[in-house]
Amino acid sequence: MGGNMKYKILAATGCTTGIAHTYMAQEKLEQAAKNKGVSIKVETHGQIGVENEFTTEEIKEAEAIIIASDKDVQDERFVGKRIIDVSVLQGIKNADKLIEDALNGKGVVKYPINNSENININSSQINNENLNFGRQIYRHLMNGVSHMLPFVVSGGVLIAISFLWGIFSSDPNHASYNQFAAILKNIGGIALGLMTPILATYIAQSIGKRPAIVPGFIAGFIAHNGGAGFLGGIIAGFIAGYSIILLEKLLKNAPKQLDGLKAIFLYPLFSVLITGLLMTIIVGPMVTINEAMMKFLAQFENSNPIILGFIVGIMCATDFGGPVNKAAYVTGTALLAQGNYSFMAGVSAACIAPPLVTTISVLLFKNKFTKDEKNAAYVNAILGATHITEGAIPFAAKYPLRALPCFMLGSSVAAILTYLMKVQVPAPHGGFLVLPVVTNPLQWVIAILVGSIVGGIALGLTRKKIME
Repeated sequence: MGGNMKYKILAATGCTTGIAHTYMAQEKLEQAAKNKGVSIKVETHGQIGVENEFTTEEIKEAEAIIIASDKDVQDERFVGKRIIDVSVLQGIKNADKLIEDALNGKGVVKYPINNSENININSSQINNENLNFGRQIYRHLMNGVSHMLPFVVSGGVLIAISFLWGIFSSDPNHASYNQFAAILKNIGGIALGLMTPILATYIAQSIGKRPAIVPGFIAGFIAHNGGAGFLGGIIAGFIAGYSIILLEKLLKNAPKQLDGLKAIFLYPLFSVLITGLLMTIIVGPMVTINEAMMKFLAQFENSNPIILGFIVGIMCATDFGGPVNKAAYVTGTALLAQGNYSFMAGVSAACIAPPLVTTISVLLFKNKFTKDEKNAAYVNAILGATHITEGAIPFAAKYPLRALPCFMLGSSVAAILTYLMKVQVPAPHGGFLVLPVVTNPLQWVIAILVGSIVGGIALGLTRKKIME
């Protein structure tokens, strides 16, 4: 497709992790447009950045914009355009309807042309017509989480690798001290330590765009240094972002000559002052809440691992990498930073199981799956082994009411067995690649396989034979 082609519809996709959902939504939307004989260009906001980026000319020529994303895709670019704004999962499940809606003139003009001269300053202001408040809050939060995850994964895995020389190998006073292990732990610790500031920065950036990065970063550091942890980081991001919105409103009628001064001086100075003062007051209570939550989970872990495993399993297999799954995952990463490696073990097991459920089901019930499903299930063996839960989505989407309970059952069994066997996983991602650093690795693999087999049998029993 040439660079000067006119596209009737433009679509932007993006998910929290930027791995699977982003590209699945792209594929579904492109296929739906092809079926309707409509030209479309899909811009993806994945973990490696923005690909297939729209040009100014393409935006100008497009009739409608579809945003199927759980994070910020800079929608302020689409001045005067009809925007249909949904979650990335809607882009996967309802691609045909979205294309139809775009062709039928549906959508909302979020940024009218008469406001275009103010677009850089006021682009972040809330527009309840287009996005309800709850979904906006969710999108801001997910923008923070998606930028934070690479820090958590790289830092967590490096710290986990340093444990190969021994749990105390980074301590110069211990017999197992190893200089390289100490260096790895230090690098990993710095990456993991940036988790809260990065989370706060990108929540703020999603709300207040570029001016909010500075107060977001400062507020995140105040939360981190004060021990307010992950929850403190979330509040820091929202305070910083909305402080910029407030300043934009207050300085709206300032003389035009002050425009340059606003960006370089007034916004950073006052937003950092407002955010910093508020965060200093909030940190104390946040530390108390944080400690109480961690204590509660730790007690739960020791007193009733079966109920905890059941809850974690259901959360991880509800939406395969969506918000409910991420809530469990993010809690696990927050506890990792506190030195609790058991909670994450159950979360990882519950995330690894769903794709393996499909592989086992296809192997045991060959006559109940199509050729395409069989091929997808074999690939899922690799996805599952590397902690990519999203591979299970096509199977769950086909018969959700029958399939979802099977995945939840498999994930819950895997998580419960993991907790009962006292497995510890110090890395937040990587699947079976991190087995060398897992405490009780064989038990962990058995827990996941048992859960996958239980779920796989259940899934197979819900399916009817296919007549080929």
